[in-house]
Amino acid sequence: MAKEVVEIPVFSEAMRQMKVPISAVVRANGFLFVSGLPPLDPKTGKLIQGDIETQTEASIRAVKHALESAGSSLDKVVKATIYAANAGYFAAINRVYAKHFAHNPPTRTFVAVGSWPMEFDIEIECIAVA
Repeated sequence: MAKEVVEIPVFSEAMRQMKVPISAVVRANGFLFVSGLPPLDPKTGKLIQGDIETQTEASIRAVKHALESAGSSLDKVVKATIYAANAGYFAAINRVYAKHFAHNPPTRTFVAVGSWPMEFDIEIECIAVA
């Protein structure tokens, strides 16, 4: 199996600058594996602040940017994992998520986590067909 690290504009460099030992996207065996992405602005790489719906929208846009930069799209996502700082955000996250995955949504796992080393409340990772 060949593994290829895909360079994602803005995000890959931001991760290197933060000295985080991960790749934003890896391509292997016809799939793309997208690291958990918080609400990052695809133009600046900076975190987007706001309520959970604003952060969810931004996180999904970050995933979309990563997928499209790697030659795929949201409609090719087969598995998504949502990590949220509070299980109470479930309904609000679903309202935003449903707009982007209205038809034939991927499998999904929702995980409540304790905290992150930065100020955000959500992170989304996925696996998509390349």
